Amino acid sequence: MADVTPTPGIHHVTCVAGDPQRNMDFWAETLGLRLVKRSINQDDPSTYHFFFADAEGTPGTSMTFFPWEDLSAGKVGSGQVSRTAFRVPEGSLDYWEERFDERGVDYDERVERFGETVVPFRDPDGLPVELVEVPIPDDDPTVPWTEFVPAEHAIRGFHSVTLWLANPDATMDLLETMGLERVGTEESPGDTPGDQRTRFEAAGTVGRYVDVLPTVRAGRQGHGTVHHVAFQTPTDEDQSAMRSAVRGEGLNPTGQIDRHWFRSVYFREHNGVLFELATRGPGYDSDEPLADLGGRLVLPGEFEARREEIEAGLPDVTVPRAGAPEADD
Repeated sequence: MADVTPTPGIHHVTCVAGDPQRNMDFWAETLGLRLVKRSINQDDPSTYHFFFADAEGTPGTSMTFFPWEDLSAGKVGSGQVSRTAFRVPEGSLDYWEERFDERGVDYDERVERFGETVVPFRDPDGLPVELVEVPIPDDDPTVPWTEFVPAEHAIRGFHSVTLWLANPDATMDLLETMGLERVGTEESPGDTPGDQRTRFEAAGTVGRYVDVLPTVRAGRQGHGTVHHVAFQTPTDEDQSAMRSAVRGEGLNPTGQIDRHWFRSVYFREHNGVLFELATRGPGYDSDEPLADLGGRLVLPGEFEARREEIEAGLPDVTVPRAGAPEADD
């Protein structure tokens, strides 16, 4: 274990959505994230894969979606990422609550967790999301995208994910193997089902927390649920060592899979949550200029040769732009 480089934290979170235009409008315009990549699900090229992030697609900032329109609504339960939380600058929650009121976003009253103020809300598919006020350091690695939300209020990457687990002990041991430190336990306010929330902290700045809550509540995959959470293993060597450590925990990770903008290893942890290990590069700007990220449908590798067929099977979408007329609800 001494040879394993601790993960700096979350790399990205991938979720299941319904209508692709509704998903695009909410995450790009309402929440103000940048569409840094418009592509396809590489395992199901009949479906889009959208990547929303900060201005440069910094690791630890990208929320991604598979808009599978034919699926039904999911249900958050045990063996899933139950909530995904984003960082926002201190003092910005008033702005966000006013913005949510103006745009009809479903949100809850503020709660306090581990000394931080949290606003839980849901996206149009019912996906549970949270905003957490934190101080943003001068050397923060994220770069705010300001097309729709001013920099002083803009989302600055991930804060945390919460895991709902039936038998959390083995998963908590795994998180420690991955280099996260158990930093505290407290009663969990709000609508979460567990009495105690245990927090783990990674070594990085962005996406540094994983919270664990015990529950046996049944769930199912569908619209409004998380498909998987990816953790940063910045280099191939880091990833290989972490893969070996995961195998040492009795799990069965895949070999490395080239996802074009990063290289990935997947495995289901002890309670069934799908984890990914993702390298830092090549990055979202490896096939598009930074200024043009998200401007076109990118078909990686062998999929480019099938562009005409793939484009014919995908619904048209329009990327929201500041100054353009707002989309109808």
